[in-house]
Amino acid sequence: MQDALAQERQLKPALFRGWRRRCPRCGQGPLFSGFLKLREDCPVCRLDYSQARADDGPAYLTILIVGHIMAPMLHVVFVSFRPDPLVLFTIFAVGCVGLSLYLLPRLKGAIVAFQWSRYMHGFGEEA
Repeated sequence: MQDALAQERQLKPALFRGWRRRCPRCGQGPLFSGFLKLREDCPVCRLDYSQARADDGPAYLTILIVGHIMAPMLHVVFVSFRPDPLVLFTIFAVGCVGLSLYLLPRLKGAIVAFQWSRYMHGFGEEA
């Protein structure tokens, strides 16, 4: 067990596990108990999540990504097809909400995994 603790925590696998909403250490246990509520610890490897601090990072990144995807698409669709305003609003409102709901838990998982891989916010003190 000491060898596993002495190893450097790999960033890419941890981010991938966090993106999948799994434990950044073992990749097996679920990270969330609800849509965005972190568990107290991993049910498989017992990694303590209580010190994780994602705060506003996932929401900021979600807004950034959704805005950068949807704004150019909105412009292209409006200039190319000139749909009715209500149709345009409906399609892009549903798209923005859907993409936001997809990205938000995955980005929160990736931020928690990043914190774990860089020994931030109490993830360095493991027994």
